[in-house]
Amino acid sequence: MSEQDDNKSDTDSQLPGKIKDSARQIWLAGLGAYTKAEEDAGRFFDRLVQEGEQLESKTRGVVEKQIRTVEDRVGEVRDRATGTWDRLEHMFDQRVSGALRRLGIHRREEIEALEHRIDVLERELSRLRGAGTARDEEE
Repeated sequence: MSEQDDNKSDTDSQLPGKIKDSARQIWLAGLGAYTKAEEDAGRFFDRLVQEGEQLESKTRGVVEKQIRTVEDRVGEVRDRATGTWDRLEHMFDQRVSGALRRLGIHRREEIEALEHRIDVLERELSRLRGAGTARDEEE
């Protein structure tokens, strides 16, 4: 038993050193794992940002294309609506003009043309009267 006691005492004296070495190795492994995780997390984050930028570019293109398509359709509808509105307005004008003619009411252009003719005739009449008065005075 004495050899066992000697071996035991050698093992007992080495045990704290072995525990200390094991604890240090565990600590260093933990630091290594932390550093590796930090590096991987940084690379992973950068990769996520890069993929996000790519997705944003693709999405922006699709969205812009959809917006252009909608704008084109709105333009087409606006053009059709404007054309339809112009036709309706023209038809309305024609119907109102026809109704006014049937009632004997003349259009503004016709009345203005008649007023112009009256002005011309009045000037001509005044001129003729002036010429006639001058003849009467001579006689």
